[in-house]
Amino acid sequence: MPLPISESRARPGDTEKMAVNMGVVDLGQIDLLVQEGFYSNRSDLVRTAVRNQLAVHADALRQTVARRTLTLGLQQLGRVELERAVAAGERLKIQVVGLARIDDDVSPELALAAIESVTVLGAFQASAAVRKALADRTT
Repeated sequence: MPLPISESRARPGDTEKMAVNMGVVDLGQIDLLVQEGFYSNRSDLVRTAVRNQLAVHADALRQTVARRTLTLGLQQLGRVELERAVAAGERLKIQVVGLARIDDDVSPELALAAIESVTVLGAFQASAAVRKALADRTT
């Protein structure tokens, strides 16, 4: 059963670090823009550039999210939601663009009983035991 589409922005604590390899000329130009006050730092420029590209491709992203029945933003699951799915005889296919978070109150056994698969483009947060239990169901 696909989960509903929801949109949300990441909170400051919900960010992930990403490394980008740049040529020295590009890096020098970025540093020049920072020195001239166009951006507060290198990261500010990179975040702005990424957001601009995401805005350019917003329609394609929305269509893909809808077509693939993905959750956009944050998908948080706790013990109550997973127990409800098990009681209904459902197995969840978690498909997220953003952050998928399984609460600490979820046991590995409950996760295995309720979750058929996990596909995350972004970040997946769960206890080490739940991550290990779902390892063969995670792509």
